[in-house]
Amino acid sequence: MTRETSGPSAMETLLSTLDLEPIEVDIFRGRSPQAGWQRVFGGQVIGQALMAAQRTIEGERFVHSLHAYFMRPGDPSVPIIYQAERIRDGSSFNTRRVVAIQHGKAIFTLSASFQVEEPGFDHQIAMPEVEMPEALLGEQQIKDQYLTHAPEAIRKYWQRERPIEIRPVSLTHYFSDKKLDPKQDVWVRATGPVPDDRLYQAAVLAYLSDMTLLDTSLYAHGTSIFDQSLQVASLDHSMWFHRPCKLDDWLLYTQDSPSASSARGLTRGSLFTRSGALIASVAQEGLIRKKANE
Repeated sequence: MTRETSGPSAMETLLSTLDLEPIEVDIFRGRSPQAGWQRVFGGQVIGQALMAAQRTIEGERFVHSLHAYFMRPGDPSVPIIYQAERIRDGSSFNTRRVVAIQHGKAIFTLSASFQVEEPGFDHQIAMPEVEMPEALLGEQQIKDQYLTHAPEAIRKYWQRERPIEIRPVSLTHYFSDKKLDPKQDVWVRATGPVPDDRLYQAAVLAYLSDMTLLDTSLYAHGTSIFDQSLQVASLDHSMWFHRPCKLDDWLLYTQDSPSASSARGLTRGSLFTRSGALIASVAQEGLIRKKANE
């Protein structure tokens, strides 16, 4: 992918965003890239909060799960303060709680658990059989072939440089109002080098885990997150880290939405390496409602 500017790449900007500024013991300041968004991307807050929690952990202990709630939209024009609380330091596990604060109010909370790595039983589900990313249209091809007559919201989404490249196995959802099975497979990869550092790898993985997920709950209804008549937002997010991964190649993000009701949609996701190793599992519930004036 060619870049039009000589400034930092999107991945360099993301890594800088995740590199929180310590301002007191267990208190950190995070900033948002000025990308024109009206609110902070949820994956950014998850990644920053996880980084805050990780920076309170001593020794070779790594995150194995996190559970988070979004309470208010983040304001990208001002910093986010992350307050980490050391809930427990045990012989094998550590527990942390992080609250993200803006304008004097909590906008997000995260609880995370860390573990000393140890041997144990090992099994996983199989990766679904899908086309490899090289057989699919790349982002530039999608722009060239599909975006000319696409709605403005879709054009803006695909034309903005991002730290994570997305290569959907199927593009039907973006350009059709056909009701589809509530599942999708998306190849994702970092658009630049990710440090060989487990803390950054986990935070980047948490960041990308929020991408495309909520949209899957709308497949069965013939619409998407780009529908201007909808109010959509992440409500909660859970993630389990099964195996370490250097993020230097494509990952398959396979997703399904088992239920939508009461203006909420639930989506589950599994992240696989190209070779089929399951590295993480994700679950998210999101708000999906028609706006009151529609």
